[in-house]
Amino acid sequence: MQRRMIVVGVLIAALTLVAGCASGVGEPPPMTSKITFAIGSDDIGWLTPLVTRWNHTHATDQRVTPLYLPADADTQHSYLVTNLKAKSPIYDVIDMDVVWTAEFAANGWIVPLNPANFPLRDFFQSAVRTAKYRGRLYAVPDYTNADLLYYRKDILQKAHVPPLKGDSTWTWAQLANLARTVAPRYGLAGYAGTFAQYEGLTVNFAEAVQSSGGSILNAKGTAVTLNTPQALAGLTSLVKGFQQGWIPQRTLRFEETQAQDAFVPPGNFLFLNDWPDVYAKLGPDASRTYGVALLPGQNGPGSSTLGGANLAISAFSRHQRTALSFIKYLTGYDQQKTMLKLGSFPPVLMSLYHDRTLTGHYPYLPTLNDAITNAQPRPAITNYDQATQAIFSEVFQALEGNTTPQAALRDMQSELTQIIRDRLPR
Repeated sequence: MQRRMIVVGVLIAALTLVAGCASGVGEPPPMTSKITFAIGSDDIGWLTPLVTRWNHTHATDQRVTPLYLPADADTQHSYLVTNLKAKSPIYDVIDMDVVWTAEFAANGWIVPLNPANFPLRDFFQSAVRTAKYRGRLYAVPDYTNADLLYYRKDILQKAHVPPLKGDSTWTWAQLANLARTVAPRYGLAGYAGTFAQYEGLTVNFAEAVQSSGGSILNAKGTAVTLNTPQALAGLTSLVKGFQQGWIPQRTLRFEETQAQDAFVPPGNFLFLNDWPDVYAKLGPDASRTYGVALLPGQNGPGSSTLGGANLAISAFSRHQRTALSFIKYLTGYDQQKTMLKLGSFPPVLMSLYHDRTLTGHYPYLPTLNDAITNAQPRPAITNYDQATQAIFSEVFQALEGNTTPQAALRDMQSELTQIIRDRLPR
């Protein structure tokens, strides 16, 4: 924790220095309509051509300058919060994780938006809901996301496992059996996910719970709902995977990068639970070797955790009109298409998932369409950072075998209840 705070402090100091060099330390920035776009540095690939296109077609005083934040989501959050708490005007447009909308809106850090300015009916409604707080629009979906199940189709063919038909998938029990019996015969490990002690574990846990018919919070986000047989079944399914060995212990160190590297060529896992950007790394003959399916549930298809990012305007921006125009531009058809082609970021425009040219190049799009449609968001509470730490800390202890699933859920129920109570109006 101390090391993390030192890193965050250094990063904040660096950003302040950049801002000072641009307009003079202690002086307000020039009163033009030039805007900045705060976004994680892992998104550079698709963004550069879009910003270049915008800057070539707009006046000099409406140019956009990206402010690249660290790739790590936790550090991005710390970076943004520190500057927004200080009411810094350094940000104009903010690209933020969908789970931050409630926190940023409740604290007055981002401005409400007029829904009439955007074609929201053309967007996935699951994504639009993540951009609202207390029924009011505070952001616009930039891209959306849902975990998929990747598998070695070539290996299952050799093992004479019947192929999946259409958008079907295995149940969790069927997947466990294949991971336990088929994978070792071909020198492979069974199943990989993001099981390190961080946000990715919250995502995998939430998917296990909701794919078993349970939930973490009630629909209003005012009560914890983990004291159910469904939640216990979800966590127990993961714990048993580690106990039986078809989810290897080394995956307890896996974040997105490690999980992907362990699966993509020359990886050695039969199954992988991860985001859609994995497909771009599977190589030119991906469709011959690999398959993509919906996540498994207890009795059929499961439910993914809804991911993605939202675009918001800083309440302290001095150029909100230009910021609004830039958000409209980024969520346009051509820009959304570019994000998919260059970065494998799932677009929020539903029509792109039925574009024959795109589905020819990205055969997983129909499956991803279903996954996003049926995905469920993480708890939409204003102190999400505290909530997710409580979740992944307890889940990790259960996966390591340091506590039972029952005890982990009991402690999680208590901790989350207190976190929610602390934020409810008195």
